[in-house]
Formats: sequence, structure tokens, C-alpha cells
Amino acid sequence: MTEVKAWFDAIGGWVWGPPMLVLLVGTGIWLTLRLRLLQFTMLGTALHQAFKPHPKKADGSDHEGDVSHFGALMTALSATIGTGNIAGVATAVVLGGPGAVFWMWMTAIFGMATKYAEGVLAVKYRVTNSRGEMSGGPMYYIERGLGQKWLALLFALFGVLASFGIGSSVQSNSVAQSIQASFQIDTWVTGVALTAFTALVILGGIRSIARVASAVVPVMAVGYVLGGLVIIGLHLDQLWPAVRLIFSDAFTGQAVAGGALGTVIRYGVARGVFSNEAGMGSAPIAAAAAKTDHPARQALVSMTGTFLDTIIVCSITGIVLVMGGMYTGGETGAALTTHTFGKMLPGVGGWVVTFGLVFFAYSTILGWCYYGEKCASYLLGEGFVLPYRLIYVASVMAGTVLSLDLVWAASDVFNGLMAIPNLIALLLLTGVVVAETNDFIERRRRGELP
Repeated sequence: MTEVKAWFDAIGGWVWGPPMLVLLVGTGIWLTLRLRLLQFTMLGTALHQAFKPHPKKADGSDHEGDVSHFGALMTALSATIGTGNIAGVATAVVLGGPGAVFWMWMTAIFGMATKYAEGVLAVKYRVTNSRGEMSGGPMYYIERGLGQKWLALLFALFGVLASFGIGSSVQSNSVAQSIQASFQIDTWVTGVALTAFTALVILGGIRSIARVASAVVPVMAVGYVLGGLVIIGLHLDQLWPAVRLIFSDAFTGQAVAGGALGTVIRYGVARGVFSNEAGMGSAPIAAAAAKTDHPARQALVSMTGTFLDTIIVCSITGIVLVMGGMYTGGETGAALTTHTFGKMLPGVGGWVVTFGLVFFAYSTILGWCYYGEKCASYLLGEGFVLPYRLIYVASVMAGTVLSLDLVWAASDVFNGLMAIPNLIALLLLTGVVVAETNDFIERRRRGELP
């Protein structure tokens, strides 16, 4: 097992090396230019679309789709807002210094254009499956848009493999370990409870997942953000020095050993992408399920996911960590975030992180099950959906009682490999994204669309 893990670690170092990070960010910059800075000019419109009722036909009936705009967004956010917002940001600050937070912001800004493009293609090329549900995502726009079935199959395969790791077992392990540390409850007890709650939701399919996500995600995100804002408010005198340090260190790397500016950028970009998943190809699978009258409308809603995840939630974590100044003490990950919040808001701060971690991880388990089952059904047919869900539920339990070093290493590899066929499709189908965007803007100008 040690040798296998070392093998995956070596591949992961290559997959997540500088070429991948350049490709991810470069795709975002390219799409930003082609879409004429759409994430800046239409962010207000996008946020409005996300939280208002989805559009209906003239006769009052729904457009094609399984869930509302908001439900699709919450399903995507349930998978996106996870341990990366707590542990991932801490790791970036420890390894890359405070300046890594700035590069996370830059990644998110350009990632919004990437997430928008994914949403457009997901809705445009989606299909109705044999159960009357919508199926879409990179495997469909790669096959139907590019005509490259083999590349679509590769994406689906990597998606299934990643779902059992980064989607289920490593998340359930984080929950079990956190609860054991806080309440001294055995991990297997947490595993039984978590497995039961997961099964109750995911066996009901996308509508059930979206319904639970729509209730859980806003509460967990708002609660965590409010906790962070209270800390910032109580230590307001430290805010400006922290922000100034983030910006100055972003271009000097002085807080990193040896002043390695490349290290600051690398960890900021890598953890930013890991957090918001822009370019990974996972979120458009949820976007394809939305009831919408135009691909660009749901794409705008999808774009807000990156804004909410990184610009809002990750920023709270990053700013508090820099204000707390504990990132040079040897701790990292969730433990650093927990102790920093606890130090700056005694008696409450640590609990904000603990409960945030539990709910963030649980919601990720729900969202990734949907991603994985869509990839599995693309590979093996709709008849494999129920077996996949049962295997997925079992992996949740396994994650709470097994050592996951190997699973973490393998998950990183498969998660990165998902991005490659997706980014190829985004670059080659940019013209389609631009055409759909221009059509949406023109039809709204003429009053044909609300």
C-alpha cells in the first residue's frame, strides 16, 4: 500500500503541477476575454437570477428540467463548499503565506467565467434519460459538441472514481474525526449515523438532494460567514494590517521561507481551484438539471457559485487566519482554523468551525453522489444507478473507520484528470458559449426573455 500511495503521489504531483494550474487559470482568462468581462458586468444580474423563482412558460408550466435554478445552485454548492473552505485555505496560508489568499481571489475571478461556460454547455447539450430526468455535464458536451465519445468516457470514468474518494470516504472521515475530537464519540458510531442520513437523502435522487441542499447549504454557509464576520468585527483594528499583508505578500513572497513568490502563487491557485472546482467539470452536472428557458440564464446562476464559495466563504477563513497570526506555529488544515477561530472568539469560535466542517463535509457527500451517479449511468446505463448509490453509501461508512492516506492520494489524481477533457472541451467550444451568450443578451434586449 505504501508503494501504491507513493505512485499516486508522484502522479498527483504531475497532474497538479504548473502546466495544469496554467491551463486552468489560462482557460479562465481566455473565456473572460471572449465573454467581454461578463463576470464583472453581469454579476448583479446573476445573483438576482439565482435567488428569484425560475422562469415559466407563457401557460404557467415549467420549462424542461428537474429542479429550480436555486436548487441546482445549492446542489452544486453542496458539493463545492466543503473541507477545502476550512482546511484547504489553512493549508494554502501555511505553505504559501498570506499572499496565497490574494491568488485564491484571482483564481476565483477568472474561474467565474469558466463556471459560466460550463453551465452554458451543460444545458445546451443535456438530454432526457429513460427515467424522464435531465442528464448533462462534460461527458455530454464532449460527445455531442465535440463528437469525441472516447474523451467523454474518460471524463465519466475519472468522475466515478473521484466520487468514492473526494466525494464520500474522505468527507465522512473528516466528519468522524472531528466529532471524535470534539465529543469523544467513536468513529464507527458517527459512521452508522452519517451513512443512514446519506442513504435517506440520496436514494431519493436529484429532487431529494436538491431539497435537502436548499435547506442545509444556506444555513451552514451563512452561519459560518456570520461567525467569521463577528470575529473580524471584534478585532477590526487588525483587519487593515491583515489585508495589507495579503496584498504585499502576494507579490513578494516574504512570508514564505526563501521569499518564494512561485510558492505563494502555486498554493493560492491550487487551493482556489480545489475549493470552487471551476474547470473541474463537476458543477455543470448539477446545472444541467435546472428548469430554465435558456442555457445562459442557468450559466449565470452557476457562475455565482464560485463567487459565493471563494470570494465570500474562503475569504472569511483566509482573513481570520491572517489576522490571528497562528499560521507559523506548525499547525495546518482544519486544526489551525479551529484554534484560530477559538482564540479570536473564545468559547464559540472553535464550535463555528467544528459544526461548519461537519455540515460542509456532509453536504459534499450529497452533491458528489449525484455527480458520480450521472457519470456511472453514462458509462454503464441507467440500470446501474441504484447499485452505484448503494456502493456509494457503503463507501461513506468505510471512510469513517479506515485509514485514507491512499484514498486521498488517488482522489487527488482522479479529480485532476477530470479537468483535462473538460478544459479541452471548454477551449474548443468557446464559440458556442459566446454565441449562446449573445443570443441571450439580444433576446432579453428585445423583451423576448425576462
